[in-house]
Amino acid sequence: MKKYLLMTSLLAFCLVIIYGCGKTSSSLKKVTLNEVAHSIFYAPQYVAIELGYFEEEGIDLTLETGFGADKTMTAVISGNADIGFMGPEATIYQYQEGNKDYAVNFAQLTQRAGNFLISREKIKDFTWDDIKGKDVIGGRKGGMPEMIFEYVLKKNGIDPKKDIHMIQNIDFANTAGAFTGGSGDFTVEFEPSATALENEKAGYVTASLGIESGYVPYTTYCAKQSYLKDHEDTIKGFTRAIAKGQKYVSNHSAEEIADVIAPQFKETSKKDLIKILKRYMEQDTYKETPEFDENGYELLQDILEQAGELNERVDFHTLVDNQYAKDAIK
Repeated sequence: MKKYLLMTSLLAFCLVIIYGCGKTSSSLKKVTLNEVAHSIFYAPQYVAIELGYFEEEGIDLTLETGFGADKTMTAVISGNADIGFMGPEATIYQYQEGNKDYAVNFAQLTQRAGNFLISREKIKDFTWDDIKGKDVIGGRKGGMPEMIFEYVLKKNGIDPKKDIHMIQNIDFANTAGAFTGGSGDFTVEFEPSATALENEKAGYVTASLGIESGYVPYTTYCAKQSYLKDHEDTIKGFTRAIAKGQKYVSNHSAEEIADVIAPQFKETSKKDLIKILKRYMEQDTYKETPEFDENGYELLQDILEQAGELNERVDFHTLVDNQYAKDAIK
């Protein structure tokens, strides 16, 4: 009889736990976030995921990768994603296309470009003249990586159309492999590809486009106006979670951050994670708060104009709503 009562009690206890967990899970608001790429460049976001900051804010987050700003924006506009994470140039494009329910930026994560110029051979005392007459693997026309690169080239007196041979017919995910295979004298790469090329002695980080281009809102979060209106509390909670991730990154070492985000990058060694994080942190890549910088927005439009991708400048307050970021850091 005692054995029976003990088993009954244990069963009841387990049911209470299961019910409680189910109740907690069901109370979370489901949110789908589509990110432009899955990269160590976005470390504060993965800190927020791994440390449970979204759950603390009542959000059950589903993370999807669009593999391109155009694809991520399509997911947002079509309703397949609630929130998009990409370069804010995509919000300018879709606004100028005439979308009535256009996407608005509400939080900024990074404030510098995250890509690097990689040379096939080590170059001592590199100057931008070293790139003249060379084959360079660039990015998609109209995409932020390519526009930043061309902006830096022009800033250093290099004409992207006349002074170099730009290779733009290689998919973003395959540029490092193509470079290893012999294409190009230089390539423009994000991490961890830049470090992987160095480890293989197939290429060498020669210049940081983030440092060369200055402070620019490279990656931001956006949602359609209708979603912002109908899910204000969710957006507030989401932004608070991102702010917590940014604060953690600001206050911890590369080694500590690497420990947290390692589950997101199982294919990258701890040593490489630390090296990459240090590289990004040393060049002040990560914003300390999610507030969108207006000066950076104007520089972004300068870059778009120079690239011939901007029909007309769009007022900052039309495509940026900083109220959620300001509330998150009170």
